[in-house]
Amino acid sequence: MSQYPTQTHPQPRPIPNPSKEERATEEINTQQTLLAFQDCFFPRPSFPESPISEETWQKWLYIWGEAMSGEMPKGESWEVGLRLSSDREIQDLNARYRQKDFPTDVLAFAALEVNFPQAELEGEPLYLGDIVISVETAAHQAIQQGHSLKIELAWLAAHGFLHLLGWDHPDEEHLRKMLDRQRILLKMTGLFESDG
Repeated sequence: MSQYPTQTHPQPRPIPNPSKEERATEEINTQQTLLAFQDCFFPRPSFPESPISEETWQKWLYIWGEAMSGEMPKGESWEVGLRLSSDREIQDLNARYRQKDFPTDVLAFAALEVNFPQAELEGEPLYLGDIVISVETAAHQAIQQGHSLKIELAWLAAHGFLHLLGWDHPDEEHLRKMLDRQRILLKMTGLFESDG
């Protein structure tokens, strides 16, 4: 028997006037977008703890999955890997897979390609791919942008998530559309309202 639920649309119990956070907490128990989380960065002397818990990442992924449901590949459930990393590790990955030997903020390794047939294993989540974020680069960018590390990490994760769904930015128009969608995803989590 699979450890993953097979219900396509979760039916959370009613809560009187729930907030977004309360709705996500209730729905997370039956959600279909699963997170494989690896924090390979915190704690460090200059970064004693992560500004985002694993539970919060999972809630955000659920919210984003619901928002992008029309673009999600066919499946009963999905899995996304998220790894918080260092400049050193992301530079190695960037050199190995993109032939660019320098650190970057986020890398996305999509498991699905356009028109790529997927074998559906009943009860198993469909693996969308991995997102790797350099916390060090994110911290520098947060300072440059004048917002918190929490917002920058979420911004980069949303960017990576869209890449896993096939979004790309080969030109300015596509980049603008992608950045607009990232703003929408962050607003859905309440970040721009509460921490921006």
